[in-house]
Amino acid sequence: MAFKKDHPSNKSIQTILIGIITSVLLAVVKGVTGILGNSYALIADAIESISDIFTSLGVYLGLKIAAKPADKNHPYGHGKAEPMAAVVVTVFLFGAAVLIAFQSIKEIFTLHNSPAPFTLWVLAIVIIFKEVLFRYIIKVGEVTDSLALKTDAWHHRSDAITSAAVFIGILIALIGGKGYENADDFAALFASGMIFLNACLLLKPSISELMDESPANGMDLFVRNTALSVEGVMALDKCFVRKIGFDYYVDLHVIVNGKISVTEGHKISHLVKGTVVNSNPRIANVLVHIEPFLKNKRKYAKMFK
Repeated sequence: MAFKKDHPSNKSIQTILIGIITSVLLAVVKGVTGILGNSYALIADAIESISDIFTSLGVYLGLKIAAKPADKNHPYGHGKAEPMAAVVVTVFLFGAAVLIAFQSIKEIFTLHNSPAPFTLWVLAIVIIFKEVLFRYIIKVGEVTDSLALKTDAWHHRSDAITSAAVFIGILIALIGGKGYENADDFAALFASGMIFLNACLLLKPSISELMDESPANGMDLFVRNTALSVEGVMALDKCFVRKIGFDYYVDLHVIVNGKISVTEGHKISHLVKGTVVNSNPRIANVLVHIEPFLKNKRKYAKMFK
């Protein structure tokens, strides 16, 4: 079944397209300005923007795949493509950081003239654009709970940080005059370190989702409380929640009166499933296992620790 128009995947994909278009424009502006303004740091910044384009394309492809419904070969859907896309983004970030660092060190030991003053105005505009883009994409990523989108947003933030570092470097070079010509190269080197650090911080949540780590947003507690509100449910044993793409999948062990019939227990399980699924549009499926209530209170105390 196809996703509705208001499904989070659709909003995420639209947001990625906006980011791609913006990155293309800024990469061209920074590259041309860097060449005309004699600033390798600005050229390096343009390279980082080009990496934004490719990583955003990777995220776009990942989100498109993740939005595909479940099929015979993928009964849990294609949601894993979303955190995989986030991993691709971080790999590109690592690559961009290493490339910029290598070229910056090379330029530090190369004699060249100071950058042109007009490069500062271009950088100021770029920083504003990238920061606004970051805030927009991170907001959509939080609303849709898209790891790939939030990772891509931080990629744009790293671009803003790079541009800010380059701005400071060029400003020092212009104010300092002779002997400070390579200040923007040191700025580019510093920016590469910031990009590398961001990549390290972004990689962990991507790996965690791929490893089916329990969500840290309180979804398991929400599911427990919802299931316990169903008539006939005496207690809960296990409650496992995992995020696959934009959706959550739940495994529940529900404890009921051991004296009721199998048919009645089956009805309760369906009621629990329906109640939990309908409680949150992001919960795609709930697998319910029925267990009989036991009088051993210690066991239940242990269950809820």
